[in-house]
Amino acid sequence: MQIVHAPHLPIREDWLALREEPVLEPELPIVDAHHHLWDRQTGRYLAEEFGKDVGGGHRIVSTVYVQCRSMLRQDGPEAMKPVGEVEFANGIAAMFASGAYGPARCCEAIVGGADLTLGKKLDAVLDAMVQVSAGRLRGIRNPLAWHESPDVVSSPVAPPRDLMRSDAFRQGVRTLARHGLTLDAWVYHTQLDELYELAMHAPDVTIVIDHFGGPLGVGPYANEGAQVRGSWRRSLERLASLPNTRMKLGGAGMKVFGSEFAAAALPPSSEDLAAAWRPCFETCVELFGVTRCMFESNFPVDKGMFSYGVLWNAFKRLASAMSADEKASLFSDTAASTYRLQIQGDTA
Repeated sequence: MQIVHAPHLPIREDWLALREEPVLEPELPIVDAHHHLWDRQTGRYLAEEFGKDVGGGHRIVSTVYVQCRSMLRQDGPEAMKPVGEVEFANGIAAMFASGAYGPARCCEAIVGGADLTLGKKLDAVLDAMVQVSAGRLRGIRNPLAWHESPDVVSSPVAPPRDLMRSDAFRQGVRTLARHGLTLDAWVYHTQLDELYELAMHAPDVTIVIDHFGGPLGVGPYANEGAQVRGSWRRSLERLASLPNTRMKLGGAGMKVFGSEFAAAALPPSSEDLAAAWRPCFETCVELFGVTRCMFESNFPVDKGMFSYGVLWNAFKRLASAMSADEKASLFSDTAASTYRLQIQGDTA
């Protein structure tokens, strides 16, 4: 994997504070299906910072921590170094489970980052991750987002080209089924057909598509919105035809989506965000259905463009015309079933 400069927008708390909104539907239970935690040169976002966002008024009942190369082990075999990230996330989960950071059960599910090309060594790594997670490990994610253009960058780690088509990687994905783990996949719309092939080769593994499936809006796609949407939709139609696929709705605060909200004098309102995201939202729900779609914050990555409270208000505006059951699927039930979570108050 090639390490590149972190491409995320800086978090400007003073700027974000310029936009405050009352919380819509404050009693609606929410599972934040995708977030990160880290302490890096670019900023700190750990239990205290995340707890403040989660405790801002929306009813966050549980969250899913997703691989971001945090707290890798310094020593030991290379293959085992990502076990440290799972151990770290589990420690944060224990902090929230104590109730000292509020009622939310943050990091209740963990998506780790084992190298899926390890072959026979992979089982030992996954077993170690399960052990240090206290049973919270639910999936694995490897860096997959790749594009030949230097203007299309969304991660500090660049994977090799065509990784999803390698026999070793496909075998690793199939190995996840034996451990009851999902595969999270952040790819650009230009890679969705490769992801379809991968999902076809691993029918027993739930493939979770991150961030609306990555319709690009920068570099060679900056002025090609109609073409991108057409290609993106055609690829998603194929993926949606497979019963082992799920879709995460969010992540559009990243620069690769082409949004200019971060350059404005004021942060965007929830109305602004809902209007911008409605075409993606409606297409994903149409193709996958609410029982296979889940909302995600992608914080702290997306916090460079909007606040946590405004984000969830925007999602609630997008779902405002839906029934109570449909909202429950989008905001909590799909994430809970995908990552095997017991929602507080649920006796099922």
